[in-house]
Amino acid sequence: MRILYSHRIQSRDGQGVHLDSMVAALRAQGHEVRVVGPAAYEQANLGGESRLISRIRSALPGAVAELAELAYTLPATRRLDRAAAEFRPDVIYERYNLFFLSGAVVARKRTLPFLVEVNAPLAEERARFGNLRLRRLAHWSEARVWRAADRVLPVTAVLAEHVIAAGVPRERIVVVPNGIDLAEFPEPAPPAPAEAGRRVTLGFVGFVRDWHGLDGVVRGIAAWQGEPGLQLTVVGEGPARPGLEALAAALNIADRVRFTGLAEREAVPGLVAGFDIALQPAAVPYASPLKVFEYMAAGRAIVAPDQPNIREVLAHERTALLFDPATPGDMWQALHRLAGDAALRARLGAAARAEVIARDLTWAGNARRAVALAEAEIAGRGRGSGT
Repeated sequence: MRILYSHRIQSRDGQGVHLDSMVAALRAQGHEVRVVGPAAYEQANLGGESRLISRIRSALPGAVAELAELAYTLPATRRLDRAAAEFRPDVIYERYNLFFLSGAVVARKRTLPFLVEVNAPLAEERARFGNLRLRRLAHWSEARVWRAADRVLPVTAVLAEHVIAAGVPRERIVVVPNGIDLAEFPEPAPPAPAEAGRRVTLGFVGFVRDWHGLDGVVRGIAAWQGEPGLQLTVVGEGPARPGLEALAAALNIADRVRFTGLAEREAVPGLVAGFDIALQPAAVPYASPLKVFEYMAAGRAIVAPDQPNIREVLAHERTALLFDPATPGDMWQALHRLAGDAALRARLGAAARAEVIARDLTWAGNARRAVALAEAEIAGRGRGSGT
């Protein structure tokens, strides 16, 4: 199958991991994929976006910057349409972004099946966290793209309800969570034997923000009086890091809180393998956190909030320990229990990895699902698959 992959990503973060992994999985299965997106994506550094784009965005008033985002649809549509004319795709697959209409326009013009991957309700998210100015225009553009799609692929069932509320029929929605490449995560080694003085390592992977609640983890480590001792490894970078480092120093546990900084993708599996307990201290209610799949593939014991989107992937007492985020201290009860029970850590970690395999929670599996949906849409239109 010939797949035209449209996106407007400019940053090398979790979005880029998803994009690159899906494209690689599709190509590995023999499909031809042409990616069309901003040149800034190729120029962005790991963990960041193009510096030029960042400077331009910060210099513009909010509403003007949002209109500029919408105006970007014009050159992006011309570029995507030229690629469609030359590549002659069977389907357009687009990663949804706010104020980005190019895929919908080109798919309609060329009567191509249009699949849209949705990772967040961005109009709502930016209104809440990003000082969105043109809210009515944002919600209109979001609904316009979702309704134009032949299939909408939200990453959680919780997010699917947002898509339905925007006017998309339920039968056009297929939930496809994030995934992992198991080849990057070898079979976990047996747990290390208990040794006197050995600390249990709590671990976190991702962009470090205040709302993740890692300050509570640092305070909890400082207050911990039991055996074995605890330490924390944070793999990633972010605005909360300086405050966490200062807090660890003030509590005299700087030697037990390690920050690796940004890590290349190929280094992440080895770093996660060093965790005894993997942390997802908080999660937005509609997300499909990439770190959870990394933890599962690495066979780590996971502690995560007990909320609907997390329960779509993890099961309490079977593949993780889930805590009530509204109950103070509930996360630490789970951590206390795991810290003192190596057998439970091993059981939960093995079950989590087995869940990835049993449900095919992989990028390869997601690629197969997307292609099957595209083929079904093509067949419904009475066209050959072009495979």
